[in-house]
Amino acid sequence: MLQYLTVPVTPFQQNCSLVWCDATLKAAVIDPGGDLDHLLAEAKRLDLSLEQIWLTHAHIDHAGGTGELAQRLDLPIIGPHPGDQFWIDGLPQQSAMFGFPPAQHFTPTRWLADGDQVQIGNETLHVRHCPGHTPGHVVFHAPQIDRAFVGDVLFAGSIGRTDFPQGNHQELIDSIVQRLWPMGDQTVFIPGHGPESTFGRERQSNPYVGGT
Repeated sequence: MLQYLTVPVTPFQQNCSLVWCDATLKAAVIDPGGDLDHLLAEAKRLDLSLEQIWLTHAHIDHAGGTGELAQRLDLPIIGPHPGDQFWIDGLPQQSAMFGFPPAQHFTPTRWLADGDQVQIGNETLHVRHCPGHTPGHVVFHAPQIDRAFVGDVLFAGSIGRTDFPQGNHQELIDSIVQRLWPMGDQTVFIPGHGPESTFGRERQSNPYVGGT
């Protein structure tokens, strides 16, 4: 069975997630934006073998610790979609702008596209490309436990910002309606910030996409 633990990191309280196969204790970390020692302590506490880094997108609070973590543990970096290359290239400027520790440059080991799959231990997750917040944003869907790790596409009661470079409001709405809703109303999503919710609840009550 797939298990996960959400660990808020950085001053932006970004929801980094450790995800693992409980049969093998092999784990991936989704969006290691920072506070790496805390993340590694949690992985050690759970007796996990950290084997991969998965990125939803390349904003500093999600990707700022990626280069250092990959180098420290010799981990492959999986994702995001190539549309976020310019955000990766700009990580040093992002870190300076927002007062983050200097971000190490990195090149993803594997870019992701809509319909791809990622695997950790015996568990497989499905990848959906969900542009709008950033052009290369992806989401990781684990139908076996009715969970989706959606980064900054959708929040409880809100949606991702689209006023950053190459953000697009209509693309974001289309991503939510066409890529997330079909995962099912029962699916619990782990957003990039704030509490979990379900797609069903957001379809009913979210002021930005309710009724869609």
